[in-house]
Amino acid sequence: MDALAIFRMVAEEFSYMPDEDVTDPETGKTTYGVKSYLALYADQISERRFGKSYQKALACLTAHKLKMNGYGNAENGGIADSLRVSSYSEGETSVTYATSQQQNLQADAEYALTVYGLEFLTLRRNAVIPILSAGEGGIYGNPYQ
Repeated sequence: MDALAIFRMVAEEFSYMPDEDVTDPETGKTTYGVKSYLALYADQISERRFGKSYQKALACLTAHKLKMNGYGNAENGGIADSLRVSSYSEGETSVTYATSQQQNLQADAEYALTVYGLEFLTLRRNAVIPILSAGEGGIYGNPYQ
């Protein structure tokens, strides 16, 4: 299955977006299609490293990026709205805004903001295994080998 088919399957909230770019003949304005966004984000991940999960990872990454840019279903407000307000109460109206950058210190914190980003992280964790050195085994020049 290709990335477009997977995108259509897992990200139904973007069903209003066309597959191909569409240009309005009257205004000349172009509405970019999903294929353009897939191509835009394709260079951010390695097909070799993701292997057979590459198409799914590309679909999830693209859906995540689109959601973070304000596309998709926004009936409950957009992502940007939910990131600014951390809490509110109605009795005498109190609103607290999220100004702490503590959560944003992690390199992958952005991906935790959407279900598509979380799925992308899962795929990446399964495909890209980090090399860890626990100091076990012999090392060149180590007299205790």
